[in-house]
Amino acid sequence: MANLISVERATLTLGTTHVLDEVSLGVNTGARIGVVGRNGGGKSSLLKVLGGVHTLDSGRITTAGGATIGMLAQTDILDPEATVRQEVLGDIAEHVWASDARIRDVLHGLLDIDVAAAPERLDEVIGPKSGGERRRVALAKVLVADPDVLMLDEPTNHLDVEGVAWLAEHLVRHRARPDNALVVITHDRWFLDAVATWTWEVVDGRVEAYEGGYAAFVLAKAERERVAAVTAERRNNLLRKELAWLRRGAPARTSKPKFRIEAANALIEAEPPPRDDVALMRFASTRLGKDVIDLHDATVELGGRTLLDRITWQLAPGERVGIVGVNGAGKSTLLRVLAGELPLTSGTRKQGVTVEIAYLSQEVRELATKTQWRVIEAVEDVKQMTVLDGKETTASQLAKRLGFSGGRQQSRVGDLSGGELRRLQILRLLMAEPNVLLLDEPTNDLDIETLTQLEDVLDGWAGTLLVVSHDRYLLERICDRQVALLGDGRVRDLPGGVDQYLQLRAGQSPASGASAPSARSSAPAPAADRHSATDVREARKAMSRIERQLQRLAEKEERLHVAMAEASADHAKALELNGQLRGVIDEREVLELEWLEAAEIVG
Repeated sequence: MANLISVERATLTLGTTHVLDEVSLGVNTGARIGVVGRNGGGKSSLLKVLGGVHTLDSGRITTAGGATIGMLAQTDILDPEATVRQEVLGDIAEHVWASDARIRDVLHGLLDIDVAAAPERLDEVIGPKSGGERRRVALAKVLVADPDVLMLDEPTNHLDVEGVAWLAEHLVRHRARPDNALVVITHDRWFLDAVATWTWEVVDGRVEAYEGGYAAFVLAKAERERVAAVTAERRNNLLRKELAWLRRGAPARTSKPKFRIEAANALIEAEPPPRDDVALMRFASTRLGKDVIDLHDATVELGGRTLLDRITWQLAPGERVGIVGVNGAGKSTLLRVLAGELPLTSGTRKQGVTVEIAYLSQEVRELATKTQWRVIEAVEDVKQMTVLDGKETTASQLAKRLGFSGGRQQSRVGDLSGGELRRLQILRLLMAEPNVLLLDEPTNDLDIETLTQLEDVLDGWAGTLLVVSHDRYLLERICDRQVALLGDGRVRDLPGGVDQYLQLRAGQSPASGASAPSARSSAPAPAADRHSATDVREARKAMSRIERQLQRLAEKEERLHVAMAEASADHAKALELNGQLRGVIDEREVLELEWLEAAEIVG
């Protein structure tokens, strides 16, 4: 591998924020890098540094000679008077792009343009298109250009589940060459897992690198924090000893060796400040009776279209449903009907007596009239006090636990970022203590840390939950059932989940076993159809044996980590232990591959 972009000791300050603090890293050929981190933490700034848009305060950035860079920013400038052809294809001769399968794939998969059947779609003007359609055009433009280093800032915004699956598959297929690289900022964890070979976390001016996608990132980060906790415990023991020594009588203090006092001061100064963590709470909810919301022969017609056609649906107490579907199929309409905000053209809607509904819309429209309010005023508008874990909690305390600490509570709502607005919106909804939650694209503008906190709250949610989302990870994480709207007015149950939805969209029968249009193929045929019973039995035995070996290795690895923490002051010993640890990790990787091979036989 060779470096396409090298960054050495990069420092960047924007306003009062230290975005990068002497960061060194490289973008290698063949790498697909996912960038994650808190909103406002510096992800987009890092991308602009790599792309040469931001000038560093200090440090150096080097781009390999002749390497081209293409960037999709969060806001893209497209000529409203230009056509799709002019923006996406530019000066590329028609015989060139028409014969290029990669370019045709972009046009069809991202813009839904079949150049053979409807070439006139290329001559559509950009101006009248919606924000989501313009975003797809901008993404198509940079994909068609096919630069050596492709940089994408939140490319899945405005893409539905099908579009996200297509983009993941396209990037894996075309960004796996040894002469190019991909750097992508995303909060979509399924997409990150499907695409990334490395994950960079931007945190507190640093960039922490982890090998693998989201799942590997979570595991590696947990391991790093475990090792850090062992080291911190040892350090805290030293700190307590030094402080105890300093407190042994004031008269003797002046005669104590100076180096001991300096050592204690160094330990105290090294204490990191507390982090401003987001902490979503488990709110009490009003008890839900047996009747929730019932729709019977519900029909909704808007603008001459039938969005819902004689739908009958009884929501059960505690039911958790994820809703997927094509854009414009009526997903938000269905939520508004269930919330009682949109009247039916025909049919009936019945709501239980004890039902308390909270509806999270996409537009954050309930905050539109409160742009001049302070954050704390927007929270107190719902409740000034609530009970959490048996204790009375003020609105200010709740706002602080949700990341609005200190002076941020006095900020005007109109000055908040998109992620902060979404967080405030969710806090206001939860403070009302509903027992039915209707969430329309709740992941919009939320970073991964806030998403995982939100999911933790929803895990313990005792009421009924309906979620419209293109975030496949969220749907599979918090919902027990998925349904689909395909634009024909019907609501289809999806026993096979999102995979079944993608098969339906591709015109396939879920029973056909054909591959879904995703970065991952559908489930393979049953093992019994491909392997003998003896093979399966032997594979099961091998899996049991390997699992025992992996357990022993895990225990050995744990002991080595503890020993390394204790030997941190002994360089030679630490090197020896690190060599042993490397051997354990290599052995574990071999065993894991053997286990996967056996698991494939077992099915």
